[in-house]
Amino acid sequence: MHVVATAGHVDHGKSTLVRALTGTDPDRLEEERRRGLSIELGYAWTELPGIGEVAFVDVPGHQRFLATTLAGVGPVPVAMLVVAADDPWMPQAAEHLAALDALGVRHGLVVISRADLADPAPALARAREEVDRTGLAGAPAVVVSARTGAGIDELRETLASVLAAVPEPDPAADVRLWVDRRFHIRGAGTIVTGTLPAGTIAVGDTLATPDGDEVRVRGVEALGVTRESISGPARVALDLGGRAPESITRGMPLVAPGAFEPTTLVDVAVTGDARIPERPHLHLGSVQAAVHARPLADGLVRLTLEHPLPLRYADRAILRDPGNRALWGVRVLDPAPPSLGRRGAAAARAKALAGLDGTLAADLAVRGLSRSSLALRIGLTGPLPTGTVVAGDWLLAAGEAERLRGALAELVDGAGHAGLSPSAAAHALDLPSPGLAEALVAPPLEYAGGRIRRADAALPPHLAAALDRLRAHLAEQPFAAPTADELTALGLDTAAVAALHREGLVLRVAPGIVLLADAADRAVEALATLPQPFTTSQARQALGTSRRVVLPLLQHLDAAGRTLRLPDDTRRLRA
Repeated sequence: MHVVATAGHVDHGKSTLVRALTGTDPDRLEEERRRGLSIELGYAWTELPGIGEVAFVDVPGHQRFLATTLAGVGPVPVAMLVVAADDPWMPQAAEHLAALDALGVRHGLVVISRADLADPAPALARAREEVDRTGLAGAPAVVVSARTGAGIDELRETLASVLAAVPEPDPAADVRLWVDRRFHIRGAGTIVTGTLPAGTIAVGDTLATPDGDEVRVRGVEALGVTRESISGPARVALDLGGRAPESITRGMPLVAPGAFEPTTLVDVAVTGDARIPERPHLHLGSVQAAVHARPLADGLVRLTLEHPLPLRYADRAILRDPGNRALWGVRVLDPAPPSLGRRGAAAARAKALAGLDGTLAADLAVRGLSRSSLALRIGLTGPLPTGTVVAGDWLLAAGEAERLRGALAELVDGAGHAGLSPSAAAHALDLPSPGLAEALVAPPLEYAGGRIRRADAALPPHLAAALDRLRAHLAEQPFAAPTADELTALGLDTAAVAALHREGLVLRVAPGIVLLADAADRAVEALATLPQPFTTSQARQALGTSRRVVLPLLQHLDAAGRTLRLPDDTRRLRA
């Protein structure tokens, strides 16, 4: 399916042309028919040879309904600008063309209507002059008369050629549907309509609002036909059942759950000469919202939204001054920017924004620390740059990682031989995850025994001497753990045992029960010689030790998953 939006001044024949192309009157309200002008968005559709289904969104041309017009053209990739031959170039034509340019619409055509009432050449020349100043430069033009039918066939052919050149969106893209109408049907429930730019919606899918409310799609209809699924671009109507949240109205986007980052803060690039007011209106998709604008630098603005929106890098929008109707084009640079606090932060932020190009590499270089899941939600692309430190979902830029490695080395040196736990290191470095501290470890640091320390660090002399005495004590009987008095004689007080245990040089299986680091492995070797399962007494005899030692040692092996305790209190080795 293709979706085309009309644009142009009031009473220049937009709805009449849609009716001539489709056979359907897009004006659905009695007041619209009585007054002869569009007030709400109108919809109609047809089929074109070689193209297939084409839906039209017919927008109001009157200046009082500009917000409704922007809701209609916002999500639509193709526009048909209608200019009457018997009228001069009019304000709403200029305003609609400026809006299309600001929204990045690059596919469309110009239609000179009512050619039976005046010479179309002057209107065509002026329209061509105006259009060629925008992103629609070079768009084909057709002269028609809906009353006589002249040029209508050529219009169909030209529109078909324009639509054939439009790139096909990804049907697997994340769904973001801009709702432009809500109503209720007895026996069905809440129905919402909107333009789906890309992605696929199917019966049974779950969609979410930016506030986190979720709804289930109970039915899908497009162009009057019930469907199991529909891919964008498409005009769709969704049956959301009888319990859809009241918040789902025009301007509420429905998205794939978890696929977007709802935000109330966004940094944007702005095109336009006039100064932006402090409280402009933002138009994005079918959304109209008052925002607060804070200039960062020429052409760069931070917007604060009253309600969260699911934004992505390179999204196009419009800022509008509600007082004088001035328009500015907006392109999203960062949908998840950092807060601005200290003096000079705005200027520094503007400099950082200059480096953003929608790639993960550029974004990470600016942020320093980010999440891979955030990158997906805000629409970043490209591979991870070389040297990126990855710890679960966390990403640390190479330059930032190098700085933090130096700081980590200084922390470890200050902590002495015992080193630091990853949690303590992460806290000191202001990192959000201990995993990041572990991932930063590189020579001459090492991570062993749950501690980060220098790999070449020597034991303090008193600990080295105590360890040597313990090794001598256990040389003949490796499981004859020293008693409390013997530990004191060996120089192994509580602090010394704890330090050696952290280093992985001794195994403390229980308070006061200290063996060498390889005791667990040697115990498993000895127990493997016993018939399986074995009793505690058999284990004590095989290890040549006492119940004081064998009980906590077996419990340690149970906890480590190396032995299995059975209901009758016997044990067997795990495979």
